[in-house]
Amino acid sequence: MTVVLRKTMWVVGVSVVLAALSGCTNWKQRYTELDVEHQNLKGLYENCVASLDESAMEKAQLGQQLSQAQRQLEEMKRQIETRQATPAQATGFQVGDVEVDERAGTITVTLPNTILFASGQASLKSATNRELDHIYSVIRERYSGRKIDVVGHTDTDPIQKTKDKWQDNWDLSAARALTVLRYLVGRGIAPQDIRAVGCGQARPVAPNTTAANKAKNRRVEIVVHMR
Repeated sequence: MTVVLRKTMWVVGVSVVLAALSGCTNWKQRYTELDVEHQNLKGLYENCVASLDESAMEKAQLGQQLSQAQRQLEEMKRQIETRQATPAQATGFQVGDVEVDERAGTITVTLPNTILFASGQASLKSATNRELDHIYSVIRERYSGRKIDVVGHTDTDPIQKTKDKWQDNWDLSAARALTVLRYLVGRGIAPQDIRAVGCGQARPVAPNTTAANKAKNRRVEIVVHMR
């Protein structure tokens, strides 16, 4: 074998070895990449399983709460219909006008504005309010954690004496609802469980044709959502 041929074969052999070594390195790198990808996918899967398990538990708990609330509403309605109790007695709210709506799943306590506010004002008449304190106590003892709406309403009369404070009846009703909300939150209701709504004159309970009817329309409703 000539010297040139031996040199040529040596070069080819070295090239083959280098190529093989290079291939091993690529396979090791690819294995590492795939292993990292596998571990990431495994982590995502385990997180999904944990989330599903948690969601299932929350769903079961919510179902139990809804069933309990429905039973409470049905029992209240039964007591009222059989005259074993008034709405106030069945719900525990002993102030204002109390209504249980089983279909909507709500208890509504209606307070006339005369108990809470002076005409055209959105500040409570006094620093403490017996009716609101009672409502808070009942919510704390019997309806803790339930969602609460505070809804302000007015009659159709335009604002006269305090028109420099309020743009319109919507503005006044919303301010009154916020005042009641802040009072109840100050007493201890969790902010995430309560909201304020201003309806102005849009939802009357009586025609605004007489002074007595207008007085009925000027009100604040505390709505407890049982489900």
